[in-house]
Amino acid sequence: MSSLVSTPAAALSPCIGICKLGRDGLCVGCLRTGEEIASWAQLDNAQRLRIMQEDLPARWPPMRDDLHTLLPELAALRRALHPLDGLPPGKGWNVAELADLLPPGEPVDAAVLAGLVPRQAGTTVLLTRRNDGLRNHAGQVSFPGGRVDPGDADVIAAAIRETGEEIAIPPRQLQPLGYLDPFVTVSGFRVVPVVAVIDPGYEAFPNPGEVAEVFEVPLDYLMDHQTLRHVTYDWKGRPRTVLEYDWPGQRIWGATASILYNLRQRLEATA
Repeated sequence: MSSLVSTPAAALSPCIGICKLGRDGLCVGCLRTGEEIASWAQLDNAQRLRIMQEDLPARWPPMRDDLHTLLPELAALRRALHPLDGLPPGKGWNVAELADLLPPGEPVDAAVLAGLVPRQAGTTVLLTRRNDGLRNHAGQVSFPGGRVDPGDADVIAAAIRETGEEIAIPPRQLQPLGYLDPFVTVSGFRVVPVVAVIDPGYEAFPNPGEVAEVFEVPLDYLMDHQTLRHVTYDWKGRPRTVLEYDWPGQRIWGATASILYNLRQRLEATA
């Protein structure tokens, strides 16, 4: 979840650290042409703003509206998720567990994209592993996401924007389906998970400053009761329970495991 812990990108530049031209001649990270990138330092702020506010948004193809038809679990997900036309209520389903650890004041709004990829062998969940050199949460498995910025229309826009910034999957390859329950973090965020279908033909380009790896885990594995462990340990004065999955080469735990657990609970409750 990049914006929760990282420094914002430099002002007046759309660069997200992925400088590679695609087959269409546009940067897969920021959608600038090679000529625009080469001449960026020579442009004045007015020229940069015009490109960022007018030219780049027009280059995103529209989002697909048929990706949901690829999901065999679609009917179950429709029943389980909060609908897109209304944000789920509540401060967070885990507030009681973390009450003695939460900072004072209102939490900061944030969003993550819980992406489902329809594959021939079965639906998978897209996850990332954070860069080992980051100051916070280094090397941890997470969903793409971060804080809701003032320029974001809503949590969906924030989740889609962060996904583009972190792994360069464009909006046209994402179709939001609904929300999971909000949850809070000890760092003071109220996070809304946006469940979305990801085009199985996507190509991810991890932002090297934030993401070390992009990988997928079968949804069936993550929904299996036998694969989730409840680990209890003493921290800050009392026993705490942390959720954890083991996947070859990865440790999926903490907030990410909690989101997946919430998805399992909601699917089972509405089956």
